[in-house]
Amino acid sequence: MLWQQLVSALGLALVLEGVAPFLSPGGWRRAMLAVAALDDRALRLMGLAAMGAGLLLLHLAR
Repeated sequence: MLWQQLVSALGLALVLEGVAPFLSPGGWRRAMLAVAALDDRALRLMGLAAMGAGLLLLHLAR
């Protein structure tokens, strides 16, 4: 059952990741170029914030 949940979560993440480039490829490209221009510290902070938000959502869902 755990593997089924992990695969389902990965599938959902891939679907969500694909929404923006599908709906607005130009906007997505501009956003990726802006992110690519950020320094390492800013990217790490964004990653930390995303992980924290994800952990909070997982905690609230349980």
